[in-house]
Amino acid sequence: MTSGLWELVFKGIWTTVQLLFFSAILAAAVSFVVGVARTHRLWIVRFLAGFYTEVFRGTSALVMIFWVFFVLPPAFGWQLVPMWAGTLALGLTYGAYGSEIVRGALGAVDPAQQEGGIALSFTPWQRMRLILLPQAVPEMIPPFSNLLIELLKGTALVSVMGMGDLAFSGNLVRLALQESAGIYTYLLLIYFVIAFLLTRLMRGLEKKLKAGVGKAPTREVKVPEPVGGGV
Repeated sequence: MTSGLWELVFKGIWTTVQLLFFSAILAAAVSFVVGVARTHRLWIVRFLAGFYTEVFRGTSALVMIFWVFFVLPPAFGWQLVPMWAGTLALGLTYGAYGSEIVRGALGAVDPAQQEGGIALSFTPWQRMRLILLPQAVPEMIPPFSNLLIELLKGTALVSVMGMGDLAFSGNLVRLALQESAGIYTYLLLIYFVIAFLLTRLMRGLEKKLKAGVGKAPTREVKVPEPVGGGV
């Protein structure tokens, strides 16, 4: 490929990384807000949070991107640029999946921990902030890591808006060179490298958080064999 085509690919990588970053932040915020709301003591809060989760889990991310980019502007009289339309659609969609991760991790905390907070006269927010979240967050990291990789692959959907992400740029290069095998192989490798780096980053975060709550993996201690055989 020529330097101009490589530059087009690099711009696509940068656009994909930006979209991944912004949509991941939005998805994380939605995950915690909705996930915590799913455990709220008021049924109406749980109902609204559950309704949101079911709606966004049950709809296509691709159709949601179309809806945010093409349907919202005429309805409200404003236009979103492709970057923010993609961020909104992907963040809200994957945030719904993340909320179930948060809800499940909070529910897995030992009930005795909750009872201890009540015995100490902690408010519900204090129990959540000081007892439940510090223990639940480390357990959220592995499923969140998988969800982040799925979000990375989902960023390719924004190419339908004409956004110059990695998938869109790769397709332009393919059309320019009239070569499919080599270009799409490059794209697969680039997505794999980004996903691998994200996985390593999340594993490091998981080890750090688990070490903070005393759950760091311990080395296996080998017991020496008895000398002279057994009885």
